[in-house]
Amino acid sequence: MIVRTRFAPSPTGPLHIGGVRTALYAYLFAKQHKGQFILRIEDTDQNRYVEGAEEYIIEALTWCNIIPDEGVSFGGSHEPYRQSERKTKGYYQQYAEQLIASGHAYYAFDKTEELDAARKQAEAEGNQGWQYDSKTRSAMQNALTLSADEVQIRITKDEAYVIRLKVDPDQHITFNDMIRGDVSFESNIIDDKVLIKADGMPTYHLAHIVDDILMEITHAIRGEEWLPSSPAHVLIYQYLGLADKMPRYAHLPLLLKPEGNGKLSKRDGDRLGFPVFPLEWKDPATGEVSSGYREKGYYAQGFVNMLAFLGWNPGTEKEIFSMDELIESFTFERVHKAGARFDPEKAKWFNEQYLRMQEDADLAQRFIPVIKEQLKISDHRSSVEYAAAAVSLLKDRVHFENEFYEKGRYLFEVPTTYDEKVIAKRWNPITAKFLNKLTEVYSTQTTFDASTCKLSFENLATENQIKPGDVLQLFRVILSGQASGVDLFGMVELLGKEEVLTRIKNAISALPKDVGN
Repeated sequence: MIVRTRFAPSPTGPLHIGGVRTALYAYLFAKQHKGQFILRIEDTDQNRYVEGAEEYIIEALTWCNIIPDEGVSFGGSHEPYRQSERKTKGYYQQYAEQLIASGHAYYAFDKTEELDAARKQAEAEGNQGWQYDSKTRSAMQNALTLSADEVQIRITKDEAYVIRLKVDPDQHITFNDMIRGDVSFESNIIDDKVLIKADGMPTYHLAHIVDDILMEITHAIRGEEWLPSSPAHVLIYQYLGLADKMPRYAHLPLLLKPEGNGKLSKRDGDRLGFPVFPLEWKDPATGEVSSGYREKGYYAQGFVNMLAFLGWNPGTEKEIFSMDELIESFTFERVHKAGARFDPEKAKWFNEQYLRMQEDADLAQRFIPVIKEQLKISDHRSSVEYAAAAVSLLKDRVHFENEFYEKGRYLFEVPTTYDEKVIAKRWNPITAKFLNKLTEVYSTQTTFDASTCKLSFENLATENQIKPGDVLQLFRVILSGQASGVDLFGMVELLGKEEVLTRIKNAISALPKDVGN
């Protein structure tokens, strides 16, 4: 058997990171079993279709390196892969008519106001959970209560109708879920779901089953919100006589908001300042822009690595996995049943780990345009050598490449202000005298690397009976203006003798003169 999984989103807006995780798990499972991963677009709900959403989905998957073997824009032997196009070929109507012929589906002519009236009457009688099912359908306008002639007359007159699944009562339905094990339902709680809508479009309940059959899908991975509908889907396979064609289901746990209860939503991201979409999205109707992980500076593989751990773990302490390692290690047996709480700080942590794995030379090449833009000139500070040395000092102190300049501005610009707390505590006649002597020592050095400069600094402190700790932070502030930052003597080496001496002299000139007397 060739394993075939699918990701089947609806183009109703930007792809939520929960959807990306579903695609990722389907992809990992297929690739682990040398199988195929298919992208299908489920656009049967034309009222909710959003322009640009389909292109967004494809771009997001491509950025994540979750590349379909078949699907919309990728081609394949099961085309077309858009449900709206498959509908015109009559695929869904054919299966719906088969269900009608076997007595497992029926035409229903109920108008919206009639359905509303039935629901309100039930509520007035204390039934808050009215649904169209084996107990209520006998009081409705459908092929089970009307004569065959009446049904035909209504259809001939083009009266609006839907096709509903006819769920037999008193059935015990069980299927095995790859995450949850055996799951059981009673058919008496299942409604007669609409299979074909009044506009002729199939609903998800029928369309995804027909497509999974025709596309030979062997494993269907989806969110747990579909678990309550799964018994109806099992019945459809059985009623079609195709139970052996039913894929194995895996219902993934919800992604939960960082705090409190409930699913992770765009509102949570807006409120707490993190994206919930892989790419930036501009709403074509309102113009509202929602942030994306790509545009925020996240690495695609770091983002994917983070998503993999939202509901799954490898059973070891290892957290950093390449895509190939995820493919090798992933298993549904280690996917949790409970919801996975999203941690935006952990997402940053993953990105930081991937940043540290980058080669300094590669980081430098991407950093140089930023340096040139900030400095407005091109000099030694925008050279590959200088930029590589700068990122080497900075990479352990940032989460994103786009933080390099802001976090390391002092490596490129002379400070104009100095940390007031450190100056108030450490700037005194003794330390001022020490810094003047340090300029003399450094000016005579022929070797100006980190270790040599550190040794000279410590020796001078010892000669002047000063604890290095009393002047180290002050020296940092003199050079950078800040009380903390990159490795101090690594910064000294990077800045170079001339720049270090200039900055010390500038600080001595700028700080209170009477202190040094």
